[in-house]
Amino acid sequence: MFEMDDAVVRGVPVKVWKHTPPTLGDVVKLSRGHGDKTFIVYEDDRYTFEEHFRAVAQLAHQLRDRFGVREGDRVAVAMRNFPEWSMAFYAAAAAGAVVVPLNAWWTGEELQYGLEDSGAKVVFVDRQREERLRPEWARLPGVEAVIVARSENGVDEGHVDIAELLAGIPDTIDLPEVTLDTDDDATIFYTSGTTGRPKGALGTHRNICTNAISLFYVAARTALRSGTELISSDGPQNAYLLTVPLFHATGCHSILVANTLAGGKLVMVHHFDAGQALELIERERITIFGGVPAMAMQILDHPDFSKRDTSSVKSVAYGGAPAPPDLVRRIKAQFPGGQGSNGYGMTETSSLSTMNQGDDYVRKPDSVGPPVPVVEVKVVDPLGEDLGVDAVGELWIKGPNIVKGYWHKPEATAQTFTDGWVHTGDVARIDDEGFVYIVDRAKDMLIRGGENIYCVEIEGILFDHPAVSDAAVIGIPDEILGEEVGAVVQLRAGMEVSEEELQAHVRKHLAAFKVPKKIWFFTEPLPRNPAGKILKRQLRDELVS
Repeated sequence: MFEMDDAVVRGVPVKVWKHTPPTLGDVVKLSRGHGDKTFIVYEDDRYTFEEHFRAVAQLAHQLRDRFGVREGDRVAVAMRNFPEWSMAFYAAAAAGAVVVPLNAWWTGEELQYGLEDSGAKVVFVDRQREERLRPEWARLPGVEAVIVARSENGVDEGHVDIAELLAGIPDTIDLPEVTLDTDDDATIFYTSGTTGRPKGALGTHRNICTNAISLFYVAARTALRSGTELISSDGPQNAYLLTVPLFHATGCHSILVANTLAGGKLVMVHHFDAGQALELIERERITIFGGVPAMAMQILDHPDFSKRDTSSVKSVAYGGAPAPPDLVRRIKAQFPGGQGSNGYGMTETSSLSTMNQGDDYVRKPDSVGPPVPVVEVKVVDPLGEDLGVDAVGELWIKGPNIVKGYWHKPEATAQTFTDGWVHTGDVARIDDEGFVYIVDRAKDMLIRGGENIYCVEIEGILFDHPAVSDAAVIGIPDEILGEEVGAVVQLRAGMEVSEEELQAHVRKHLAAFKVPKKIWFFTEPLPRNPAGKILKRQLRDELVS
């Protein structure tokens, strides 16, 4: 499975996995081999792999025969995590379309922007998104069909209920005959939009399918290094608790697509709640859960943790935000049969680029791990020159997982991609073993009186305080120094700590100029975008006058 080969992709020499499924259509074809195993669970709904495949094939034929979708047309999916999300995603891909997953948290105006910007011909929505878009349809003449899921009370005039399309699936159903190449366009995933108007990252079938094999490699490598049993499709079925949105690269690339291939069970939730997560871990015998580090910490901290049977858990996987080094030790202590893992990726890298798991993670808990074998990483100076071992600079990444660029934005593409390398915008260093350490987001770095201050360093110290559940460091404008350090913390339930005590805690570990001048205390979770990143701009706007 992990044989590699050399290839030239869009003029760039890269290493590739030799046995990557060529397209998403091939992924869903292979999934049919898992037959009557349960694939998707949502509340009282359960779908086997065969039932899911038949629904995908039916929708793909409907897209081509009824709605005229052809290769290269864009088909959008704007809905929460429902089983129909997966059906729509694979059906659009199998019909030859470029799939456009849209952020279900967006307003109607933002959804309208995504549909217009992508030029979507057809859109799948749930009832809530249909209602949210109701004032916007007049501005979307290019959308020729709206297909609605989860609409028990009917759909708006002119729209189509997905249940109608899924009625009467022929016994002999198969995917439509579509000619696609592995380097053809497959997806447009919009960036989180924390730095301006969202940009559509244009990914290929090779990009998204590569990610699945990279994940399998990491799992196999960790098992071999630790002496544990390799996971086999013939063995006990893995069960994944899906707590992140499918419209994000992690949820789609690393969870949906990987489990479609591997035969894993996906247990979906309407929204993340630590208590419900523990209930589902026990009921569905969940083997893997994760999301962002804060989700793992909320489950570990929940008062019902000791009351639930969590012995099935083998892995707690997270990324998308800094993880406190102590988290891996807590996972080892509270899940004796499990292990933690922390990785690094972004929309532009089609999710996974590096992964730290197993004994390596215990040994280097503040690293996001080495790159997977088909990925290259380097740390560069402002001129793009490689800085070498342990130097701090911007992280650049290259490989078959790097997207083509930004949809219809050549200038933004030229600014972010150089000869196949994506400029991540993250400040990092790489040690002598090739392990990557994320120092900070470049734009989140504070400059106080000429001194560079990396937020993640202070956040890590705050996380180490027993009363702190979550933390974010933000800049406070200062007339003399330019910026001072501010911190926003969420306290654990039932615990108290003063601003002075937290300042003293930081002062014990870091230089005085890194100690927060002001600390705000939150009882509710800190605001995050769907990718799990704290909305620091929103916090600044709310707290700093």
